[in-house]
Amino acid sequence: MKLDLADRDGMANLFKEFRFPHVIHLGAQAGVRYSLIDPFAYVDANLTGFTTVLEGCRHNNCRHLLYASSSSVYGSNTKMPFSVHDNVDHPLSLYGASKKANELMSHAYAHLFGLPMTGLRFFTVYGPWYRPDMAMWIFAKAIFAGEPIKLFNNGNMRRDFTYVDDVVESVVRLIDRPPTKSSGPSAVPDPGSSSAPWRVYNIGNNTSVELLEVFRLLEEAIGKKAKRELLPMQPGDVPATYADVDDLAREVDFRPKTPISEGISRFVEWYRSYHRL
Repeated sequence: MKLDLADRDGMANLFKEFRFPHVIHLGAQAGVRYSLIDPFAYVDANLTGFTTVLEGCRHNNCRHLLYASSSSVYGSNTKMPFSVHDNVDHPLSLYGASKKANELMSHAYAHLFGLPMTGLRFFTVYGPWYRPDMAMWIFAKAIFAGEPIKLFNNGNMRRDFTYVDDVVESVVRLIDRPPTKSSGPSAVPDPGSSSAPWRVYNIGNNTSVELLEVFRLLEEAIGKKAKRELLPMQPGDVPATYADVDDLAREVDFRPKTPISEGISRFVEWYRSYHRL
């Protein structure tokens, strides 16, 4: 079934018909740079669309909502690694702001209606079947085609690349672990937890990798050198991401751990097969 998240009546009817006991909500308008071009796409999908999901869960006895947040909520934070217990009130893009808004909206619903809510801050997910507008796919496509690759901030970027299998494992382990209410309001609330049944977790590899190292590994796996075009930093971008996953490990006894070299090798093998190269 295809349905616009912002279609209020359509979403209400969907939830009413199926009455999902658990919901994993990963749909959104993603991407930092596109938010500079079409901000209303983010308002429609990430704000209005998220509200239809919250309302569907509220009125149909959903027992747990897991939803995609993003490492972009950390914005101008520079303390590494990023922790869910750090303040995230300074996003650098509308995309990051919309994901922060999702976390706040879900907290309000958890508090008001007792709905267990878990936000997942994904860090640069890559792997087979992922979005073709993501960096790893764009880089591989350019290397195979012999086209130049744009390297922003002159390539001086670091990212916490997280293999898709580790993301799936994290989601599967969390779906049956809905957060519960804790003792009560605090004079100094913790940004990563709450007295309401609400939590957020970083889903990252707990390793920050230089973009130039990713290039080297892609070149090695593909067997071809990349052409590079060095460019300045783009608005809304950050120089580095790095996930603290201690809370995730304590909750479900799991840490994303696929090494970037292994993940890239698997991705390139799939990419060759998919494109018959």
